[in-house]
Amino acid sequence: MRSPLEESVLSRIRPSPEEKEHIRGVADRLISVAAGIDRAGPLIVGSVARGTFIRGDRDLDLFLLFEPDLPREELEREGLALARNIAERMHAPYHEKYAEHPYINAKIDGLDVDLVPCYRVESAAAIRSAVDRTPFHTRYIEERIGPLTDDVLLLKQFTKAGGVYGSDQMTEGFSGYLCELLILSCGGFSALLAAAADWKPGTLIDPGGHRTKDFSEPLVVVDPVDPGRNVSASVSLDRMYEFVELARGYQENPSELFFFPPPEEVLSHAELEAAIRAKGTSLMALTFATPPFIAEVVVPQLRRSLDSVCALLERNGFLVNAADCEMLEDRCMLLFELVNTETPKVRRHIGPPLWNRSNANRFAEKYRCCGAEGLFAGPFIENGRYIVEIPRKFTRVDDLLGSADILEVGLGKHVRQSMSGHWEVHAGVACWSPAFAPFISRFLERKSPLMRILCRTGEAGE
Repeated sequence: MRSPLEESVLSRIRPSPEEKEHIRGVADRLISVAAGIDRAGPLIVGSVARGTFIRGDRDLDLFLLFEPDLPREELEREGLALARNIAERMHAPYHEKYAEHPYINAKIDGLDVDLVPCYRVESAAAIRSAVDRTPFHTRYIEERIGPLTDDVLLLKQFTKAGGVYGSDQMTEGFSGYLCELLILSCGGFSALLAAAADWKPGTLIDPGGHRTKDFSEPLVVVDPVDPGRNVSASVSLDRMYEFVELARGYQENPSELFFFPPPEEVLSHAELEAAIRAKGTSLMALTFATPPFIAEVVVPQLRRSLDSVCALLERNGFLVNAADCEMLEDRCMLLFELVNTETPKVRRHIGPPLWNRSNANRFAEKYRCCGAEGLFAGPFIENGRYIVEIPRKFTRVDDLLGSADILEVGLGKHVRQSMSGHWEVHAGVACWSPAFAPFISRFLERKSPLMRILCRTGEAGE
């Protein structure tokens, strides 16, 4: 039985009859246009088809099912041609996007519509591309979700408000399909939160009872239409435990803030300066043009690049307190909070152990002359190894970050290509810009989702 709070939330997030009618009307017109061209079977999939979309969601997915004997290259070519034809007949602006293969994104009567070619396969075991599973997901949920639709809406709003909704690379959270499966598996919103409060890494949920392999992810929800797939593979350990924390917090002290958090506080330029001064650390940022690829391609490369630059900073004596990355439509940022921005000129360089005779001899030969590479001291022996003290190449972090050495570390391919054209180094408050201010604010004032809510409830009670 739902609480009055949850009924109040549902009254705000259920789609209105007018909204349902509008979306259904657009969907019917799309299917009619696609069927009239008669080159592939049209099918509406996703939360709209399953009736599990939240008020205000403006996404609609039309899948174009081609016969499986069509070669992959022809699927892409004919699928794109058909999708463009449909968009043009609907008089809709559109552009090409790319996931596993190309598809068309169009704007139709206020809706964000994806026109996606795929194969009409007999079972999810016979898929030829990842999107081929989606029709099976739609059928599975449609047949079962009816009495639990409101519970799915509550869970989606709960995860969106908590910042853990979305299986994209940047979020690493819960997809809509995962939310539906969790509700089905546990029998409702309250039951799911009670179970999630005790989740541990390696938690296994197998709705179909047919898992065919082991999985290494922290949360495992076996796809009931594909026993070799973990639906929650995108969920990182941090997102999993942010959800666990939220579930515990809601059970202990239910509040509308778990569904409708207050607007995010964004630091102004002056507030950022005060925050940096109070912490006594330093901000440094690299910005560059966003590579012309979808987030699923760019974000993993941003994270790899962030790790590589962090390692470069540490190797050069600059201690990293925290680091993160952000991808916007036109610019990307690698952001670092540093303990120090300058280092002494001298650097200890540790050589091989003396019991490795040949390598030790080569090391000693290289550094034995006092003037070698501006040698300050050594070689001397410490814990059985040769040590020398040599000059650093960089003693200021902005010099390092602005140097070509950045391009020599393990950057992602497309990140390196973008930075090879140009990148900018920003220090302190110069990192701030209107576009990146929300990201920088979250970065500096790090709190888990529950702690943000508790801070708000504490303020409200004062």
